[in-house]
Amino acid sequence: MRVFMDDNFLLQTDMARQLYHEFAAHLPIIDYHCHISPKMIANDRQFDNLGQVLLEKDHYKWRAMRANGVEECYITGESTSDFEKFEKWIETIPYTMRNPLYHWAHMELKTVFGINEILKPEIALEVYNYCTDLLRTPAFSFRNIMKRYNVDVVCTTDDPADSLEYHIFLQKTGFEIKILPTWRPDNVLSVENPLKYREYIEKLSYISGVAINCFDDLLEALKVRHDFFSSVGCKSSDHGLDVFYAENYKLSDIDIIFNKIYNESSVLNTNEIAKFKSCLLIELAKMDWGKGWVQQFHYGALRNNNTRMFLQIGVDSGYDSIGDWNTAESMSKFLDQLDKESKLARTILYNLNPRDNEMVAAMTGNFQDCLWPGKIQFGSGWWFLDQKIGIENQINTLSVFGLLSRFIGMLTDSRSILSYTRHEYFRRILCNLVGSDIEQGLLPASELSFIGKLIENVSYYNAKNYFEF
Repeated sequence: MRVFMDDNFLLQTDMARQLYHEFAAHLPIIDYHCHISPKMIANDRQFDNLGQVLLEKDHYKWRAMRANGVEECYITGESTSDFEKFEKWIETIPYTMRNPLYHWAHMELKTVFGINEILKPEIALEVYNYCTDLLRTPAFSFRNIMKRYNVDVVCTTDDPADSLEYHIFLQKTGFEIKILPTWRPDNVLSVENPLKYREYIEKLSYISGVAINCFDDLLEALKVRHDFFSSVGCKSSDHGLDVFYAENYKLSDIDIIFNKIYNESSVLNTNEIAKFKSCLLIELAKMDWGKGWVQQFHYGALRNNNTRMFLQIGVDSGYDSIGDWNTAESMSKFLDQLDKESKLARTILYNLNPRDNEMVAAMTGNFQDCLWPGKIQFGSGWWFLDQKIGIENQINTLSVFGLLSRFIGMLTDSRSILSYTRHEYFRRILCNLVGSDIEQGLLPASELSFIGKLIENVSYYNAKNYFEF
């Protein structure tokens, strides 16, 4: 019987253990997409207690607590203390067995704080006090926790109207971990609400210095901000989409649609929304290509499903789930339009619905070229898929339809500083899969030096080269 959470956790064969400990474990982390606050990094936040660092903005844990019958006041409420919230979380942990949170909860406390006990209510106070005392020391500040994880590069998620003041501050003060912005123009496409859209465009106009009265003005303002992001070190964009948009349109139609939504504050119909988003996505993609950026597309989330709780606590609070739209045709059309103009940037495609694994993996093969190995990437398991089965399925599907050796590996896509644990989780799963193939004679043991390099590349070097960090 294997010991839970020992040094060989998830590594089921001798070869898997060799691959992980020799080739993966020591490598730094490149987190090329996350939602960590650059302000917290710049201010080097000192957490007050263990409850804060574990549970703030962590909707994975919030969903599990709700499923376990925990009252909302102990999850997102302001009337309960951080310790009370932590108590409810540690009471929930035993009930998360076979959920990835059971693994992550133990790995988070082991990696950062050296806690090796099985987590359960009986040790709640002891663990809380021990970790809280550590968190209040300089060695466990926000930046130093990042260093404990051996983080090399972090790409945050930033709106075109963001000042990027914290990125600039970190660069000027010489923080050794690269903290780079990522261009996330979702608000520019959110035309469904005329009032909110007008407010956003006015904000964009102010910060860009461009008077926006027509669609061309909007593109000019975006270009100004795009240039600014590039000057601060941005190397990639990211889009959160429900589906891909690839409707046929005329630029004259887009002018009319923009005037309707911005100058007249009229609600657009479905066809107008699709045309506007299609045009804007193409124009933004061309900007990315012109800068040599990587473009990322996270699609397929069905958001804010619970109206009652959305009105009570807002977005990003654990009430999103997997959508089931069909998007293969529009995805292909979008990529093809850019490819026909020779303006298709390096592209990463992330699906949220696991039924799309094979479709996305196959799609990447349609648009590869000789200019960049692995130019079009089937992105790592994202959100509901960044657990053991989801990671294994993504790696296996990618291996069948493309080249695992060119894969750029894992990211956190998280707001939690402790989510860097997922890089270790991913690397152990990767080494276990490849090591098992060697043990079964499916891969040659004589090629261990090449396979070891493959593990290193997928864990770190491919991402470093792909983003040109």
